Amino acid sequence: MRNVLTLLPDSFSHINNWINNVFLIILLFAAIPTTACSSEENISFQTLETRLINDKKANFTPEQINRIYNNPGVFFDIKGVSSYFRHQEGKLNYDQFLSTKSIKKANDYMRAHHADLLKAEINYGVDKEVITAIMLVETRFGAYVGNRPVISILSTMAVLEDKTIRDRFWKKIPTENRVTREAYEKKAARKSKWAYKELIAFITYVEKEGMDPYNINGSYAGAMGLAQFMPSNIIILAEDGNKDGSVNLFHHEDAIASIANYLKYYGWKPGITREEAGKVVYHYNHSSYYVETVLNITEKLKTG
Repeated sequence: MRNVLTLLPDSFSHINNWINNVFLIILLFAAIPTTACSSEENISFQTLETRLINDKKANFTPEQINRIYNNPGVFFDIKGVSSYFRHQEGKLNYDQFLSTKSIKKANDYMRAHHADLLKAEINYGVDKEVITAIMLVETRFGAYVGNRPVISILSTMAVLEDKTIRDRFWKKIPTENRVTREAYEKKAARKSKWAYKELIAFITYVEKEGMDPYNINGSYAGAMGLAQFMPSNIIILAEDGNKDGSVNLFHHEDAIASIANYLKYYGWKPGITREEAGKVVYHYNHSSYYVETVLNITEKLKTG
Protein backbone atom coordinates (compact mmCIF):
# COMPACT_ATOMS: atom_id res chain seq x y z
CA MET A 1 0.00 0.00 0.00
CA ARG A 2 1.31 3.48 -0.85
CA ASN A 3 2.02 5.87 2.02
CA VAL A 4 -1.01 8.15 2.20
CA LEU A 5 1.22 11.08 3.19
CA THR A 6 2.89 10.96 -0.20
CA LEU A 7 -0.46 11.94 -1.70
CA LEU A 8 -0.78 14.96 0.61
CA PRO A 9 0.90 18.37 0.41
CA ASP A 10 4.58 18.73 1.33
CA SER A 11 3.70 20.24 4.72
CA PHE A 12 2.27 16.93 5.80
CA SER A 13 5.44 15.18 4.73
CA HIS A 14 7.41 17.56 6.94
CA ILE A 15 5.13 16.67 9.86
CA ASN A 16 5.71 13.02 9.15
CA ASN A 17 9.48 13.55 9.19
CA TRP A 18 9.26 15.51 12.44
CA ILE A 19 7.27 12.70 14.11
CA ASN A 20 9.80 10.14 12.92
CA ASN A 21 12.65 12.21 14.37
CA VAL A 22 10.89 12.50 17.73
CA PHE A 23 10.42 8.74 17.88
CA LEU A 24 14.07 8.26 16.99
CA ILE A 25 15.17 10.54 19.84
CA ILE A 26 12.94 8.65 22.29
CA LEU A 27 14.42 5.34 21.19
CA LEU A 28 17.96 6.68 21.55
CA PHE A 29 17.31 7.85 25.11
CA ALA A 30 15.72 4.50 25.96
CA ALA A 31 18.85 2.74 24.76
CA ILE A 32 21.17 4.66 27.11
CA PRO A 33 22.31 2.25 29.90
CA THR A 34 21.13 2.93 33.41
CA THR A 35 23.95 4.07 35.67
CA ALA A 36 24.70 2.18 38.85
CA CYS A 37 22.85 4.53 41.18
CA SER A 38 19.32 5.42 42.15
CA SER A 39 17.77 7.83 39.65
CA GLU A 40 15.55 9.21 42.40
CA GLU A 41 18.46 10.05 44.65
CA ASN A 42 21.10 10.53 41.96
CA ILE A 43 23.70 9.05 44.30
CA SER A 44 26.62 7.44 42.56
CA PHE A 45 28.87 4.66 43.79
CA GLN A 46 31.83 6.18 41.94
CA THR A 47 33.74 7.05 45.12
CA LEU A 48 33.15 3.55 46.45
CA GLU A 49 34.37 2.04 43.18
CA THR A 50 37.56 4.07 43.32
CA ARG A 51 38.13 3.06 46.92
CA LEU A 52 37.71 -0.63 46.08
CA ILE A 53 40.09 -0.36 43.12
CA ASN A 54 42.76 1.44 45.16
CA ASP A 55 42.43 -0.85 48.18
CA LYS A 56 45.54 -3.04 47.92
CA LYS A 57 44.25 -5.45 50.55
CA ALA A 58 41.10 -6.07 48.50
CA ASN A 59 43.22 -6.88 45.44
CA PHE A 60 40.53 -6.13 42.83
CA THR A 61 41.31 -5.06 39.29
CA PRO A 62 39.65 -1.96 37.78
CA GLU A 63 38.03 -4.29 35.22
CA GLN A 64 36.39 -6.33 37.97
CA ILE A 65 34.96 -3.36 39.82
CA ASN A 66 33.87 -1.51 36.69
CA ARG A 67 32.13 -4.62 35.41
CA ILE A 68 30.25 -5.11 38.67
CA TYR A 69 29.17 -1.49 39.16
CA ASN A 70 28.49 -0.58 35.54
CA ASN A 71 25.23 -2.46 35.80
CA PRO A 72 21.69 -1.44 36.84
CA GLY A 73 21.67 -4.49 39.10
CA VAL A 74 23.53 -2.38 41.68
CA PHE A 75 21.43 0.43 43.09
CA PHE A 76 21.11 2.67 46.13
CA ASP A 77 18.81 0.53 48.27
CA ILE A 78 16.96 3.00 50.47
CA LYS A 79 14.17 0.59 51.38
CA GLY A 80 16.46 -2.23 52.43
CA VAL A 81 19.01 -0.27 54.45
CA SER A 82 16.30 1.87 56.10
CA SER A 83 15.11 -1.29 57.84
CA TYR A 84 18.51 -1.55 59.45
CA PHE A 85 17.83 1.67 61.34
CA ARG A 86 14.29 0.76 62.40
CA HIS A 87 14.71 -2.84 63.51
CA GLN A 88 14.18 -3.58 67.20
CA GLU A 89 15.39 -7.03 68.17
CA GLY A 90 13.40 -7.24 71.38
CA LYS A 91 10.11 -6.95 69.52
CA LEU A 92 10.67 -10.01 67.34
CA ASN A 93 8.28 -12.84 68.10
CA TYR A 94 10.64 -15.71 68.79
CA ASP A 95 7.86 -17.75 70.43
CA GLN A 96 6.54 -18.59 66.96
CA PHE A 97 9.50 -20.94 66.47
CA LEU A 98 8.51 -22.99 69.50
CA SER A 99 4.97 -23.65 68.31
CA THR A 100 3.80 -27.20 67.64
CA LYS A 101 3.67 -26.43 63.93
CA SER A 102 7.25 -25.13 63.84
CA ILE A 103 8.63 -28.07 65.82
CA LYS A 104 6.84 -30.45 63.46
CA LYS A 105 8.51 -28.75 60.50
CA ALA A 106 11.84 -29.08 62.26
CA ASN A 107 11.31 -32.80 62.79
CA ASP A 108 10.25 -33.18 59.16
CA TYR A 109 13.42 -31.38 58.09
CA MET A 110 15.57 -33.68 60.21
CA ARG A 111 14.03 -36.70 58.58
CA ALA A 112 14.38 -35.27 55.06
CA HIS A 113 18.04 -34.33 55.57
CA HIS A 114 18.98 -37.07 58.00
CA ALA A 115 22.09 -38.17 56.09
CA ASP A 116 23.61 -34.68 55.83
CA LEU A 117 22.79 -33.81 59.44
CA LEU A 118 24.27 -37.07 60.69
CA LYS A 119 27.41 -36.54 58.61
CA ALA A 120 27.81 -33.04 60.05
CA GLU A 121 27.33 -34.37 63.57
CA ILE A 122 30.02 -37.00 63.02
CA ASN A 123 32.50 -34.75 61.17
CA TYR A 124 32.18 -31.63 63.35
CA GLY A 125 30.90 -32.96 66.66
CA VAL A 126 27.89 -30.64 66.51
CA ASP A 127 24.43 -31.87 67.48
CA LYS A 128 22.10 -32.19 64.50
CA GLU A 129 19.30 -30.68 66.58
CA VAL A 130 21.06 -27.35 67.09
CA ILE A 131 21.90 -27.15 63.38
CA THR A 132 18.23 -27.71 62.63
CA ALA A 133 17.16 -25.16 65.25
CA ILE A 134 19.37 -22.48 63.73
CA MET A 135 18.10 -23.23 60.22
CA LEU A 136 14.52 -22.93 61.49
CA VAL A 137 15.02 -19.58 63.19
CA GLU A 138 17.20 -18.09 60.47
CA THR A 139 15.14 -18.86 57.36
CA ARG A 140 12.48 -21.45 58.20
CA PHE A 141 14.56 -23.93 56.23
CA GLY A 142 14.86 -21.67 53.23
CA ALA A 143 11.35 -20.25 53.08
CA TYR A 144 12.58 -16.77 54.00
CA VAL A 145 16.13 -16.11 52.85
CA GLY A 146 15.61 -12.37 52.32
CA ASN A 147 14.66 -10.34 49.28
CA ARG A 148 17.25 -7.57 49.20
CA PRO A 149 20.16 -7.73 46.72
CA VAL A 150 23.24 -8.25 48.89
CA ILE A 151 25.51 -6.24 46.57
CA SER A 152 23.19 -3.22 46.78
CA ILE A 153 22.64 -3.52 50.54
CA LEU A 154 26.35 -3.61 51.33
CA SER A 155 27.26 -0.93 48.77
CA THR A 156 24.56 1.41 50.11
CA MET A 157 25.59 0.89 53.70
CA ALA A 158 29.27 1.35 52.83
CA VAL A 159 28.74 4.79 51.25
CA LEU A 160 27.02 6.02 54.43
CA GLU A 161 30.55 6.78 55.59
CA ASP A 162 30.08 9.97 53.58
CA LYS A 163 28.31 12.50 55.85
CA THR A 164 26.54 14.22 52.96
CA ILE A 165 24.98 10.94 51.85
CA ARG A 166 24.25 10.07 55.48
CA ASP A 167 22.31 13.30 55.94
CA ARG A 168 20.26 12.68 52.82
CA PHE A 169 19.61 9.09 53.78
CA TRP A 170 18.31 10.07 57.24
CA LYS A 171 15.47 12.03 55.63
CA LYS A 172 14.40 8.94 53.70
CA ILE A 173 14.05 6.62 56.69
CA PRO A 174 10.38 6.15 57.70
CA THR A 175 9.84 7.78 61.07
CA GLU A 176 7.93 4.85 62.59
CA ASN A 177 10.28 2.88 64.89
CA ARG A 178 13.17 4.97 63.65
CA VAL A 179 16.15 5.27 65.96
CA THR A 180 17.17 8.70 67.24
CA ARG A 181 19.35 10.90 65.05
CA GLU A 182 22.25 10.52 67.45
CA ALA A 183 21.92 6.72 67.44
CA TYR A 184 21.62 6.76 63.66
CA GLU A 185 24.82 8.78 63.23
CA LYS A 186 26.79 6.49 65.50
CA LYS A 187 25.45 3.32 63.95
CA ALA A 188 25.81 4.53 60.37
CA ALA A 189 29.40 5.63 60.91
CA ARG A 190 30.29 2.34 62.57
CA LYS A 191 28.37 0.04 60.25
CA SER A 192 29.55 1.72 57.07
CA LYS A 193 33.09 0.57 57.89
CA TRP A 194 31.78 -2.91 58.68
CA ALA A 195 29.76 -3.01 55.45
CA TYR A 196 32.80 -2.04 53.39
CA LYS A 197 34.70 -5.05 54.73
CA GLU A 198 31.71 -7.30 54.11
CA LEU A 199 31.42 -5.90 50.59
CA ILE A 200 35.03 -6.85 49.88
CA ALA A 201 34.31 -10.36 51.17
CA PHE A 202 31.15 -10.61 49.07
CA ILE A 203 32.87 -9.56 45.85
CA THR A 204 35.77 -11.89 46.61
CA TYR A 205 33.32 -14.77 47.15
CA VAL A 206 31.20 -14.29 44.03
CA GLU A 207 34.25 -13.74 41.83
CA LYS A 208 35.86 -16.93 43.15
CA GLU A 209 32.70 -18.98 42.69
CA GLY A 210 31.75 -17.36 39.36
CA MET A 211 28.34 -16.31 40.69
CA ASP A 212 26.08 -13.55 39.40
CA PRO A 213 26.25 -10.92 42.20
CA TYR A 214 22.96 -9.31 41.17
CA ASN A 215 20.87 -12.43 41.74
CA ILE A 216 21.98 -13.13 45.30
CA ASN A 217 19.37 -11.85 47.73
CA GLY A 218 19.63 -11.75 51.48
CA SER A 219 18.54 -9.88 54.59
CA TYR A 220 18.55 -6.12 54.99
CA ALA A 221 21.91 -6.54 56.79
CA GLY A 222 23.48 -8.55 53.96
CA ALA A 223 23.23 -12.04 55.47
CA MET A 224 22.64 -14.67 52.82
CA GLY A 225 21.67 -18.27 52.17
CA LEU A 226 19.78 -20.85 54.20
CA ALA A 227 22.20 -20.30 57.07
CA GLN A 228 22.23 -16.48 56.76
CA PHE A 229 26.01 -16.14 56.79
CA MET A 230 27.64 -12.78 56.34
CA PRO A 231 30.12 -12.81 53.41
CA SER A 232 33.16 -12.61 55.69
CA ASN A 233 32.01 -15.77 57.48
CA ILE A 234 31.49 -17.50 54.14
CA ILE A 235 35.11 -16.81 53.23
CA ILE A 236 36.40 -18.24 56.51
CA LEU A 237 33.90 -20.84 57.74
CA ALA A 238 31.56 -21.96 54.95
CA GLU A 239 31.92 -25.58 53.80
CA ASP A 240 31.33 -27.49 50.60
CA GLY A 241 28.97 -30.02 52.14
CA ASN A 242 27.97 -31.79 48.94
CA LYS A 243 31.56 -31.87 47.62
CA ASP A 244 30.65 -30.42 44.24
CA GLY A 245 33.65 -28.10 44.22
CA SER A 246 31.86 -24.92 45.22
CA VAL A 247 30.30 -23.35 48.31
CA ASN A 248 26.67 -22.36 47.87
CA LEU A 249 24.72 -21.65 51.04
CA PHE A 250 21.46 -21.89 49.15
CA HIS A 251 22.15 -25.66 49.00
CA HIS A 252 21.06 -27.54 52.10
CA GLU A 253 24.14 -29.77 52.21
CA ASP A 254 26.49 -26.76 52.19
CA ALA A 255 24.38 -24.83 54.69
CA ILE A 256 24.25 -27.73 57.15
CA ALA A 257 27.99 -28.35 57.01
CA SER A 258 28.72 -24.62 57.27
CA ILE A 259 26.58 -24.15 60.39
CA ALA A 260 28.30 -27.14 61.96
CA ASN A 261 31.75 -25.80 61.13
CA TYR A 262 30.79 -22.35 62.47
CA LEU A 263 29.63 -23.73 65.81
CA LYS A 264 32.66 -25.99 66.10
CA TYR A 265 34.94 -23.03 65.40
CA TYR A 266 33.41 -21.12 68.31
CA GLY A 267 33.67 -24.00 70.76
CA TRP A 268 30.81 -26.44 70.30
CA LYS A 269 31.75 -29.96 71.36
CA PRO A 270 29.97 -33.22 72.14
CA GLY A 271 28.37 -33.16 75.59
CA ILE A 272 28.47 -29.36 75.80
CA THR A 273 26.52 -27.82 78.70
CA ARG A 274 23.62 -25.46 78.12
CA GLU A 275 25.63 -22.55 79.49
CA GLU A 276 28.54 -23.30 77.17
CA ALA A 277 26.17 -23.85 74.26
CA GLY A 278 24.60 -20.45 74.86
CA LYS A 279 27.97 -18.75 74.58
CA VAL A 280 28.67 -20.52 71.28
CA VAL A 281 25.27 -19.72 69.75
CA TYR A 282 25.66 -16.09 70.83
CA HIS A 283 28.45 -15.80 68.28
CA TYR A 284 25.92 -16.68 65.60
CA ASN A 285 23.52 -13.96 66.64
CA HIS A 286 24.24 -11.47 69.42
CA SER A 287 20.77 -11.64 70.91
CA SER A 288 19.80 -13.30 74.16
CA TYR A 289 16.29 -13.86 72.74
CA TYR A 290 17.80 -15.68 69.78
CA VAL A 291 20.10 -17.82 71.91
CA GLU A 292 17.34 -18.93 74.29
CA THR A 293 15.03 -19.76 71.39
CA VAL A 294 17.65 -21.87 69.58
CA LEU A 295 18.52 -23.77 72.76
CA ASN A 296 14.85 -24.36 73.61
CA ILE A 297 14.15 -25.69 70.11
CA THR A 298 17.20 -27.94 70.40
CA GLU A 299 15.90 -29.42 73.64
CA LYS A 300 12.44 -29.98 72.18
CA LEU A 301 13.91 -31.80 69.21
CA LYS A 302 16.04 -34.01 71.45
CA THR A 303 13.22 -34.91 73.81
CA GLY A 304 10.44 -35.04 71.21
